Amino acid sequence: MERREVRGHYEGLAAEYDEHWVYGRGYVPWMSGRIAEALQLTAADRIADIGSGTGLFAREVAGQVQPRHPILCVDPSEAMLRQLGTPPPVGLTPVVASAEDIAEGRVRLPYERFDAMWLKESVHHVADPAGTLRGLADRLAPGGRLLVVMLPASIDYPLFEAALTRFEELQPDPAVIEGHLRAAGLEAELSYVEHELRIDRDKYLGMVRARYMSLLSTFSDSEIEKGIEEMRVAHPEPVLVFPDRFAFVVGRRPGEGP
Repeated sequence: MERREVRGHYEGLAAEYDEHWVYGRGYVPWMSGRIAEALQLTAADRIADIGSGTGLFAREVAGQVQPRHPILCVDPSEAMLRQLGTPPPVGLTPVVASAEDIAEGRVRLPYERFDAMWLKESVHHVADPAGTLRGLADRLAPGGRLLVVMLPASIDYPLFEAALTRFEELQPDPAVIEGHLRAAGLEAELSYVEHELRIDRDKYLGMVRARYMSLLSTFSDSEIEKGIEEMRVAHPEPVLVFPDRFAFVVGRRPGEGP
């Protein structure tokens, strides 16, 4: 997707975004805990959530870690960041900017260097992943960590076939992202985590109709409706059960750190 189309997609989805991502009560705490664990976050860290959207995960991480410095919620969509509230919750600071803006130093930030950054399911929106990740890595303090959370090269979601095929055509390979972090001078490691999802079928069909994944915005209304009918036939069960598997690519700048 073009960057303008991506921004438009999220602008339109902002008011309903959290509803689409809260699959169940345990999902956000589980993912936020995995992020905090992978980054070895401490209360003393200067942290940024790059591509934070509504701050859904940053809010939970702040509750778990109790950071002494506010977590920067960085996103190019003002509509998404407005969902943080006015004023935003204690421990979170919204920053209207893209990953590229941060990587290239185009935005003044409260912190010159960061101890931890994460990008959750946003690296595929970056036009030049290698260059942008290198720029973000340059913002890390000694011992600083950068985490890219992304879906693997293929997924087992109960989507219609054309969507699954297009996903595989567009999704970056996590191993390539690991290589970008190494090229940026970080010590990098790739691992996977998995969480079982149980979602009411009608709710999930509604999420697909609302294009909860940016991938789905590449399909027309008629294609989405056709795909939903395909899903109804393939999945008559009232509750969909499927694995949500994520690649965690962690890079660490050499030097002191946790």
